[in-house]
Amino acid sequence: MCKIHTIVQEDTIAAIATPVTGAAGGIGVIRVSGADSEGICRTLFRPRFKVEKFEDRRLYFGDVCSFDKGHILDEVLIALMKAPHSYTGEDVLEIHCHGNPLLLESVLREVFKAGARPAEPGEFTKRAFMNNRMDLTQAEAVAELISARTEQGAQNAVYGLQGILTDEIRKMHSSLVDVAALIETSIDFSEDENVNMPPLDQTVTVLDEIVCRIEEMVLSYETGKIYRDGISVVITGSTNVGKSSLLNRLTGQQRAIVADIPGTTRDFIDAEIAIRGLPVRFTDTAGIRNSGDFLEKESVLYAWEKAGQADLVLILIDVHRGISDCDTQIIKRHENKKRLVVANKIDLPHHFSSEDLKRAGLETEPLFISCKTNTGIDSLKEEIYKYAVAGKSRSEQGFVVNLRHKHALEKTAEAISKAGHQLAENSMPETAAYEIREAIYFLETITGETADSEILDRIFLNFCIGK
Repeated sequence: MCKIHTIVQEDTIAAIATPVTGAAGGIGVIRVSGADSEGICRTLFRPRFKVEKFEDRRLYFGDVCSFDKGHILDEVLIALMKAPHSYTGEDVLEIHCHGNPLLLESVLREVFKAGARPAEPGEFTKRAFMNNRMDLTQAEAVAELISARTEQGAQNAVYGLQGILTDEIRKMHSSLVDVAALIETSIDFSEDENVNMPPLDQTVTVLDEIVCRIEEMVLSYETGKIYRDGISVVITGSTNVGKSSLLNRLTGQQRAIVADIPGTTRDFIDAEIAIRGLPVRFTDTAGIRNSGDFLEKESVLYAWEKAGQADLVLILIDVHRGISDCDTQIIKRHENKKRLVVANKIDLPHHFSSEDLKRAGLETEPLFISCKTNTGIDSLKEEIYKYAVAGKSRSEQGFVVNLRHKHALEKTAEAISKAGHQLAENSMPETAAYEIREAIYFLETITGETADSEILDRIFLNFCIGK
């Protein structure tokens, strides 16, 4: 698998490569890429010590000055990385400034005056791809790594960046090329008795093995997706059962107001944590009860709506108060929803029985916790995690997390299966050869060998500026 899309960019681009949030930081980096990188360096940078020649990938200390007047803007470190040994495969200049956003913008303006233009979203990584520094799966892994919300999500992206998916694709690609050559040779020499061809049933076995591997990869998508996007969990229940206390315990922060007065929570409160590397977004909602208060009525309606949209509903009940008619209503209303009933306040005497649970529509006991003493909170987190990954494929070497990759793999498997069927029936080898070529094409769209400009633009448009 060899790319043929190497290009030479005539213009030089620049952008702030570190996060710009409006807050000051210790360091901010401006990245410049293109043929004018060294010229911009010599124009704006004044080294503290005499430099005859800027060495490749070496840090230099000095001042960055304005383009027109030459006055000093900041003390900086600079590094010049010569092509092709840089992130983009072009000459790259990095200016390490102090992390004041205003200062970074000021230095960037001078870089533009010196000959660079503003980089488009993802343009540095796009140039790395176009210059064969990485394939398309690795480029997309860069975006996944930047946007990862947990350590596990970041690790999955690192697997992609290391080329693990690429290696899998290359193995399948190589096998399919061999199969295509074999089939086409058998067509060309079908009537030549002097040509010894391997039995086609061996070829069918190879195709079946590739399809099985693809199916494993496709199955891993759902697991990879939840590690990337997480799940939503809504905490619901009647008033004063401890919903806000539970949110505070789960997050380890005082996110919600806790009071004995019914109806304290009027609006919903969101908070996100990671459970074993899985992003989980909790929503605390208003207590369910009949009320004449207009705002509370609206809050209850919104609580029902949020619960209906959640991946999982935590229904909280109070073991000290017992199961009320309102609790039963809430439990039964969510009987067709993924739900977990949680009994709070086990530090107090219990006032419900197994018969009460049956009347409420529960066949199994709830999970018992105490928000006051923190009892059972870790068990609750584990149950939430088990729900999220139940039935999902596991992998020691990452998951397919990109929907584009999943669709291309499914099309690949479909084409291979059609070819295998034709060969097994010992009919239409020309059709089988065509399907194998289609499968090869779909694999190449994953790595970017056959991706058109519209697909590339769509992919890199989702990147942040500066990457």
